[in-house]
Amino acid sequence: MRIPKAIICTVAAAALPASTEAWTSKMPSGTNPQITRKSALETLLQGGAATVAASLMVQQGALSPAFAAETLPSGVTYEVLKKGDGPKPEIGELVAIRFAAYFGDRKIDDIFETPEPYYTRLGSGGLLKGVESTLPEMRVGDRWKLVIPGSLAFGPKGRPASAGKPRIPPDAEITFDVEMVGLPGKEPELIELIGDV
Repeated sequence: MRIPKAIICTVAAAALPASTEAWTSKMPSGTNPQITRKSALETLLQGGAATVAASLMVQQGALSPAFAAETLPSGVTYEVLKKGDGPKPEIGELVAIRFAAYFGDRKIDDIFETPEPYYTRLGSGGLLKGVESTLPEMRVGDRWKLVIPGSLAFGPKGRPASAGKPRIPPDAEITFDVEMVGLPGKEPELIELIGDV
């Protein structure tokens, strides 16, 4: 059922504080509000109810803003989705990751729901170059969204289609959602169990 725009705007207008002062009293001192009642209502009239609601919630501290995307010297752009506090891996170490890879809106691979994570020795070439070069920057518990340039993904050859996997054209940009779930050689529980070999 589609709710008429006039009803949404009437309800939203009633829910919005009557003045800027009402908004600033709920916000931390020294914060400069960027949303006014008038601009919120204008956005609502243009169909942006979700945008206004999310903006208000972020400004009033109900939601945390997302981490800003950054670009590594390799050319890989990353956005932190979740911060971990575990150790970082070193080249040559065994790492356990979960990931999903996308070409545009087409999923290439997804092992977030598999019983076991993907294990690989860092630096062995078992992953795309853009992923291999980024993993040493991550901590156990981190989950990052990577945008990998074509030169660090499948390169100028691309990848042919295979069973259940789409063809990847040459120099295609790949999006990679990766989570560092473990470092089998550095996990304290394993070291206590089997000793430091």
